Amino acid sequence: MIGRTISGCLFAFILTAMPAAANAMDGIASVYGFRGDKHAGARTASGERVNPQALTAAHRTLPFGSMIRVTHRKTGRSVVVRINDRGPFVRGRVIDLTPRAAAALGFSGLAPVTLSRVSGAKRLARN
Repeated sequence: MIGRTISGCLFAFILTAMPAAANAMDGIASVYGFRGDKHAGARTASGERVNPQALTAAHRTLPFGSMIRVTHRKTGRSVVVRINDRGPFVRGRVIDLTPRAAAALGFSGLAPVTLSRVSGAKRLARN
């Protein structure tokens, strides 16, 4: 019993002591919710409406409300978004961004990005 408790504490310590880089995820970002898109104004998986002017995003597994820093790998520009929807459901894409978030990164279609947790946010889940 004591051995399990000690090993559990050690495991928890190792997870919290991991550097931020271990919580990063690379992939392709896409834009959704723009005017004329079928998602614009529709309900998200969290129940909110898609707002093209909000700094929100869709991710397959991150908990709703997670704050994620999205960094454009070519330009170095970054923006913090809140996860409020599920997706993208296209192979190779890791996040769908609203038009406002994409504009903050300086792109309007697809872009190579790195996702990282904002301090205090939960660890990123690998797909």
